[in-house]
Amino acid sequence: MDEALIRSLTPAVLGVLVRRGADFAAAEDAVQEALIEAVRGWRADPPRDPKGWLVSVAWRKFLDAARADTARRRREDLVDQEPQPGPAAAADDTLQLYFLCAHPSLSPSSAVALTLRALGGLTTRQIAQAYLVPEATMAQRISRAKRTVSAGRFDRPGDVATVLRVLYLVFNEGYSGDVDLAAEAIRLTRQLAGAIDHPEVAGLLALMLLHHARRAGRTAPDGSLVPLAEQDRSRWDTGLIAEGVGILQAALARDRLGEFQAQAAIAALHADAPTAEETDWVQIVEWYDELVRLTDSPVVRLNRAVAVGEADGPRAGLAALGAVDASLPRYAAVAAYLHERDGDLATAARLYVEAAHRAPNPAERDHLTRQAARLNVRLNDPGRG
Repeated sequence: MDEALIRSLTPAVLGVLVRRGADFAAAEDAVQEALIEAVRGWRADPPRDPKGWLVSVAWRKFLDAARADTARRRREDLVDQEPQPGPAAAADDTLQLYFLCAHPSLSPSSAVALTLRALGGLTTRQIAQAYLVPEATMAQRISRAKRTVSAGRFDRPGDVATVLRVLYLVFNEGYSGDVDLAAEAIRLTRQLAGAIDHPEVAGLLALMLLHHARRAGRTAPDGSLVPLAEQDRSRWDTGLIAEGVGILQAALARDRLGEFQAQAAIAALHADAPTAEETDWVQIVEWYDELVRLTDSPVVRLNRAVAVGEADGPRAGLAALGAVDASLPRYAAVAAYLHERDGDLATAARLYVEAAHRAPNPAERDHLTRQAARLNVRLNDPGRG
């Protein structure tokens, strides 16, 4: 049984049911039941037409539920539409499903959960494990999201930017439980790139590939974080880097710059440097200037301050940091790094402690705590520095 194939067919099968008149929530339930049957039965007897099999079984599940529903009379017309056996229609409504799952009235967490369920083919249990919440909680979140989008129409254009933000949220969750969400986000973004010709979709795919290429170097054997400058670059995946750079170059050539293309360009410059010392920080600052122009994001301004500190010296970086909101996550960590580079170890140590208290996850907290301890050792015993 090819589980990857089953999951890749999920959006197309769901799209067929919705196109035939099933509301989204009922169609999604029916597709999930069909997937369960496929997992159970395909290992011994795989069908010649996997998509057609899934469509037939899912449609039958939907009709069974419709007949049992109290609104039988409203759905009687659908019973007459049961298709004859044969290959499934070639029409692909995947793109519209992306738009529905990124419905603007959904919270980011609900949009992510619905995307993973409806487009990724993941079970509620898998999604709950990945987000470290009880399965019942995730089931309620998905159920509410499905009710919200059930009134959505398949003939309305959606917001590509919202879809991309949802996919990037999935990617940034990384790995948890038995689901690699970073890999899942890349798979879904590849799928989206096949359904729509858009430079920002390509930009996001390139960004994901370039970040994912450095994954093996980000942690030490004991699980601790390894900063970018200290990573073993021989562990980076050169194949993913080459693919990401190629996709990015094709997107940039279309001269429709967007924020994901600009972020990917920064990631490409990091990936292209043989050593941390050879990083082209001047060009990275220029790309951050483009990002500020595109987004005016406080987080972008924070990251730009780091780049300025590398390109023009820590004093320039601290000056750039002065224009950034000090309440931002990781502000204290950036300030600590720049003060350390400027030689103010006492201030840097204090800021590393503050940053550790505000860290969003245990790995980052441990890393910042170690940085503070390292500087305190130097302050208390200069001979050991």
